[in-house]
Amino acid sequence: MIPFIDLKKQYKQYKEEIDKEIFDVLNSSMFIGGEKISNLEKELANFTGSEYAISCSSGTDALLLSLMAIDIKPGDEVVTTPFTFIATAEVISFLGAKPVFVDIDEKTYNIDHTKIEEKITENTKAILPVALYGQPSDMDEINNIAKKYNLKVIEDAAQSFGATYKNKNSCNLSDIGCTSFFPSKPLGCYGDGGAVFTNNEDLANKIKMLANHGQNARYKHKYIGINGRLDTIQAAVLSVKLKYFQEEIKTRQNIAKRYSKLLQDKVTVPYIKDDRTSVYAQYSIRVTDRENFTNKLNQNGIPTAIHYPMPLHLQECFLYLGYKNGDFPISEMISTQIVSLPMSSFLTVEDQNRIVKFINE
Repeated sequence: MIPFIDLKKQYKQYKEEIDKEIFDVLNSSMFIGGEKISNLEKELANFTGSEYAISCSSGTDALLLSLMAIDIKPGDEVVTTPFTFIATAEVISFLGAKPVFVDIDEKTYNIDHTKIEEKITENTKAILPVALYGQPSDMDEINNIAKKYNLKVIEDAAQSFGATYKNKNSCNLSDIGCTSFFPSKPLGCYGDGGAVFTNNEDLANKIKMLANHGQNARYKHKYIGINGRLDTIQAAVLSVKLKYFQEEIKTRQNIAKRYSKLLQDKVTVPYIKDDRTSVYAQYSIRVTDRENFTNKLNQNGIPTAIHYPMPLHLQECFLYLGYKNGDFPISEMISTQIVSLPMSSFLTVEDQNRIVKFINE
């Protein structure tokens, strides 16, 4: 069986350094906070070009903290996409606000910026675009719409840490950027983890407090917050991986280019706009007969995944929003055709050739 994401091979590659960093934490017994956390945050800020990086417990909490920081409250509306992982809209609803969905672009699968303005009302407070599969959205256009209506923009970059947009780094393209370090992400830790990025000092300070029970001093609480800290062992793992991340991105992009070159006559391959790059958090193609396609690959030891099989507006938990089948036709169509192939910087040429062979035959 070909690994869908080869985390084992990656660990073996960096084992000595990762083990040393983990044992440093164990020996110090500093499991929450400390120098490793502050060092990682500096490294993350430096990587993205952001002024501030605040580590946190997951990509979901990164989004939640960002919405809390801009005071999203019950009755507010946040414009976002229905074609994404549930966390994007879940955190909006969790705060009592309303996710307002906008259909996606048929080529990039990201939110269609031309359809955003018609969904803005007096209750709209923010736009939350998702950089799906590793490619940033049309951020200039989105930021311009936000400026026109005095809205905040939060980039959900859970899948795009390391990608670029017009020579700027994802996570540093709007008021706030959020990412995830879930193990399967391009830069993943060995559990849950995430980070929030901003160039606004006030927002950075607020997010830092919100992630630590709203504390501005020990046992003094300025805000109602959450327990959203990243633990130190995860920071230790990420610091090692971050050193090799730029190299891994290049490898991922080369693997993706090779996939696209060899598969373009058989399936719909990813479309990346000229002014940006993707880190290919997933290498996702479109096929018309997905069930037979995936069965054939799976029977030959090639795993596949579907990101995502049902748009959010049709999920049971969002039925209260009143959307129905047909409201977002592009999202609905893509959800029936999309399928992800094995992808990691440790995918061998031999394994890739085998995958391509079974698809093309």
